[in-house]
Amino acid sequence: MAFHYLAVEGPIGVGKTRLAERLAARLDATTILEDTENPFLLDFYTDRPGAALQAQLFYLLNRHRQLTSKRQADLFLQATICDYVFDKDKIFAYLNLDDNELFIYQRLFDLLSKDVPTPDLVVYLQAPTELLVRRLKARGQDPERDVPAPEEDYLRELNEAYQHFFFHYTATPLLVVETSEFDPESDDAALDELVKQIRTMGKGTRYYVARK
Repeated sequence: MAFHYLAVEGPIGVGKTRLAERLAARLDATTILEDTENPFLLDFYTDRPGAALQAQLFYLLNRHRQLTSKRQADLFLQATICDYVFDKDKIFAYLNLDDNELFIYQRLFDLLSKDVPTPDLVVYLQAPTELLVRRLKARGQDPERDVPAPEEDYLRELNEAYQHFFFHYTATPLLVVETSEFDPESDDAALDELVKQIRTMGKGTRYYVARK
């Protein structure tokens, strides 16, 4: 496979972590899974003043620590699949922080991002907001964090912010996967087809609609 370091991205509830795990098993790859524990997250969801910046900086520093501990040389010893892109941190920052907080955040982000290895390929999972809402309601909470699921309006804003971010994304090859009919937990045939898409990716952006 031409790509040694893959990142899987998408909004809350789209299934990126489970897909990263299944892709790693299929491709004999190691995984980097985001440490989702954040002591400020519940305060953020309950609108405590200052909690948004605290939660954002905690995630930023954790992601930096995770990715820089995996040195660039190691990424070529075995394929590695990560369930996030470091740059996506800005999606949440611009959505959640005020202008003064963004000024502090952006200076720290610019400093830390220089240390982080860039993926060879990003797989962006798309889904309509209504589908994300149904999935989260079925699970009863945010599946990636031990907190209540976000409100529908926030999830819609977040999904739109993801779409805007990846519409303009040019840092790496990008495979955009529409996942309305794709269940990575049980659909082996669709997973096989996705692996084919990954193996045949070149430069630029490709759009792929996953089918049952």
